[in-house]
Amino acid sequence: MDTNHLLGHRNRNARQLSLGCIAFAACAVVLSGGCSSKDAPEAAPTVTVQVATAANQAIQQIVTADAVLYPHDQAAIVPQVNAPVRKFYVDRGSHVHAGQLLAELENQDLAGTYQENESGYKEAQANYDAAAQKSQQDLTVSKQQLDAAQKVYDGRQNLLKQGAVSAKDVEDARIALTQAQNQYEQAQKQNDVKAAQAQLDAAKGKASSAEAQLNYSKINSPIDGVITDRPYFAGETAPAGQPILTVMNLSPIVARAHIAQDQAARLKVGDSATISVTGVDKPLNGKVTLVSPALDPNSTTVEVWVETANPGDKLKPGTNARVQAVAQTAPHALVIPSSALLTGSDGGTSVITVTTDNKPKAQDVKVGIRNGDDVQITDGLKAGDRVVTTGAYEISNEDPDVLTKTTLQIAKPAAAGGDDSN
Repeated sequence: MDTNHLLGHRNRNARQLSLGCIAFAACAVVLSGGCSSKDAPEAAPTVTVQVATAANQAIQQIVTADAVLYPHDQAAIVPQVNAPVRKFYVDRGSHVHAGQLLAELENQDLAGTYQENESGYKEAQANYDAAAQKSQQDLTVSKQQLDAAQKVYDGRQNLLKQGAVSAKDVEDARIALTQAQNQYEQAQKQNDVKAAQAQLDAAKGKASSAEAQLNYSKINSPIDGVITDRPYFAGETAPAGQPILTVMNLSPIVARAHIAQDQAARLKVGDSATISVTGVDKPLNGKVTLVSPALDPNSTTVEVWVETANPGDKLKPGTNARVQAVAQTAPHALVIPSSALLTGSDGGTSVITVTTDNKPKAQDVKVGIRNGDDVQITDGLKAGDRVVTTGAYEISNEDPDVLTKTTLQIAKPAAAGGDDSN
């Protein structure tokens, strides 16, 4: 075979091999395209998530709100009489007890009026005693006269039956008996005593009023506490209606907070609580002492009082504070992170659980207590169930058909402040 013939044969073989490769490649493209959708299975998607385990533990329902500190008791003392201050017995910061004399007002005119009315009362008392004594004597005498007249009348009636006296004698005895009865009845009415009693009551009322006016000039503390304000000096006259002293009981002290209705409804008197104040290292333990039965008309919130001890009166009224009250405690609750909880448009709650073969599954749940990053599950889960935290929202939006084919890859939570690149 000549050289030209040999080269032509080789060229024909090369062209046939090239066409065969192109045909194979085309067939591969067809198989990887339209043909593969029928014959080859679609790869299942894998999603990387973080999970948490439902565990039995204690959880508390905490209600938190801003508050303002108030004294436990407060008395702004306004004088009942308008007179200059004669003397103060206390200063600002003085600790006082209930009933203690704090100040005196000028009272010479009041003392004179009291003495005058007290004398009138004593005179009325003496008149009443004399009238009562005389009335009692008159009653005794009239009773004796009535008894004697009755005996005379009864005796003459018997003698009339025997014919020893005349009918006129009996009639005279009857008239005498009637007169004695009238005198006795008049003595029983004690008109003089009643008049004396009325005069005595009037004199006593005047004396009591004068005594009260005199006592009003002595300013006593109505409560235990500390003097927080004394705006006037001795010799000055306070304007009508203005307090001359303010007493506050600062131990214990009360934090008053206005809380939304739904949260306040969970609280009751006696619940444990704490009060946090700027500058105080630790929250102060206290308790709820009041949950107002009515709404504040301006804010439609409920006023709640939390009371705590205030040693040394360190906490001052008017200071801003923050209260935390324990509304409910569940010592054995099934708890998951709140980041695992999903809330639907209808208000329903659910989670994405992780099966034993790392498949996601939507699960409806019922929620109990919520506390920060923790939430109680009352129905739908059991201890040991795994729930998706990071990635739960994205998975919940997947098409149900895709969700059934999805496989979860569990990632370890990144350490706080660490490198989570892996």
